Amino acid sequence: MNKIRVFVSVIVLSLIMLIPAYGQFSLPVSVQIGGGIGYVLPAGDLGGTTMDYYSGSKYGLSNGLNLQGKVRFAIAGLNLAGEIDYSSLSNSGNSEPGQGNIDISQKIISFKIGPEFKFELPAVPFTPYVGANLALNHFSSDITFQGVSRISSATYSMTGANRVGIGFNGGALFNFSGFILDVGIQYNFLNLFGKDWQDVNPNVDQRLDSYLALNDEMDPAYTAGSNTHIIGSSRSINTFVITATAMFGL
Repeated sequence: MNKIRVFVSVIVLSLIMLIPAYGQFSLPVSVQIGGGIGYVLPAGDLGGTTMDYYSGSKYGLSNGLNLQGKVRFAIAGLNLAGEIDYSSLSNSGNSEPGQGNIDISQKIISFKIGPEFKFELPAVPFTPYVGANLALNHFSSDITFQGVSRISSATYSMTGANRVGIGFNGGALFNFSGFILDVGIQYNFLNLFGKDWQDVNPNVDQRLDSYLALNDEMDPAYTAGSNTHIIGSSRSINTFVITATAMFGL
């Protein structure tokens, strides 16, 4: 969580420094804030089945829900957008064909900031836009194993992990009386930087360790055919998100 605090502090300080930089323009600032919901589809190695998760190839998550708070501001022609997103994904199924049961629940909290570019088009009832962002993403997860080979039946909590990523987005702004409806799509590369392998219990050599941390990097002890060290390559965590956000001017 310390990395999250540092990232947020950098964003706030950057915004404070931007305002004096545009002081010569008598600060023509416009601000919109709002909140909304979204539908999250796992991409990259975030999806797959619970059998993929057990084998160490993917994270085995299904579609989920996204909640977001958003701020959009323009300072003398410079358009920026910041977001705090909460995504929840889960899945349930067998660990192997006809055997064992796994329940996975993963939460992702994302802090994003980046530029936006709007396109004012004549005779069009909405304003399209595109953007990009830098994001800090925090991952947490709970996993329940029941009757699974080589793992004791219980519910386990994954050690929280932070990763830096980037995202690209686009959408349309519909202006209604009193608010703006922002309908958008996003594609996020959540762990583009900082991939790591972590052994939570270094004194015990066990398959369970593969699931107790995010472990998006290859297990350095991996060998083909091993039943203990199963993650044989780095894994990408990406999401595709469809959002609807109500924005209000200040």
